[in-house]
Amino acid sequence: MLVGWFVCRPVSRQLESALCLTGASLEEMSLICGLTFVRHGETSYNRKGVLQGQAIDPPLSDTGVKQAVAAGLYLKHVKFSSVYVSDMLRARQTAESILKHNCSCSTLQLNCDSLLKERSFGIAEGQQINEVKELAKAAGQSFLDFTPPKGETREQVKERFKTFWEKLLRTIGQEHWETQEKCVSDLASKLASVGGKADDGIHDASVHLLVVTHGAYMREAVRYFLEDLNCSIPEASNKSQMLSLSPNTGMCRFIVSLEKENSCLKLRQIHCVFMHRADHLEHSEG
Repeated sequence: MLVGWFVCRPVSRQLESALCLTGASLEEMSLICGLTFVRHGETSYNRKGVLQGQAIDPPLSDTGVKQAVAAGLYLKHVKFSSVYVSDMLRARQTAESILKHNCSCSTLQLNCDSLLKERSFGIAEGQQINEVKELAKAAGQSFLDFTPPKGETREQVKERFKTFWEKLLRTIGQEHWETQEKCVSDLASKLASVGGKADDGIHDASVHLLVVTHGAYMREAVRYFLEDLNCSIPEASNKSQMLSLSPNTGMCRFIVSLEKENSCLKLRQIHCVFMHRADHLEHSEG
């Protein structure tokens, strides 16, 4: 149970979300956190091009199991502080495989959260994606922006992620601020050695969180970072690439700098280290 925490409303959309700790003293140091997102492995519905959403929750296919193992082996020596996962089966199986193969996760438990569920596609769940694209076209909308009847809008999914994000910051403040090493450097030094390795960006991070979730949901989480939190992106990327669909077990990583200001724990900087990395998949389907 969280005691003494409340959400500090941002003054504008350009200001980062903040969280206050009652009784805290002013402290200018920052806490560097890594945040790695992983999309779940392939299911038979993914292979067939069928929308799953929330109502359809199949297990991983044989290929998906191999992808999840490959993701676990790729991240084997990457240290995690906590693991958060959608409560849907395909995401839980993927997270379990990553934990099984990771050297730092033997004592960690999965934190299952319904806020990390896939976007609901309403009556379109169970239909071929191409069929839904035709429905979107008939409605004069792109597939990305189209909301099938009884489904979630993109804004609703983004708001759902925002709720998770603010809850996550509360947890970081409660569990890690007083016990982890603080620094005064910005994120530039953390990103200087990014070079295609599994631990890119998190070498000196005090906290590193793993989040296993879904493709459409991840896209809206990234959109929230870009549009609401003013996240900076790698030089070789653009917004279109950032908002594209990640492959099954594709990985995205962000580095977050948190600081206290007037008794508040708030976001200072956020930067994307890499987007949709899938190096581990090169030999997983052979």
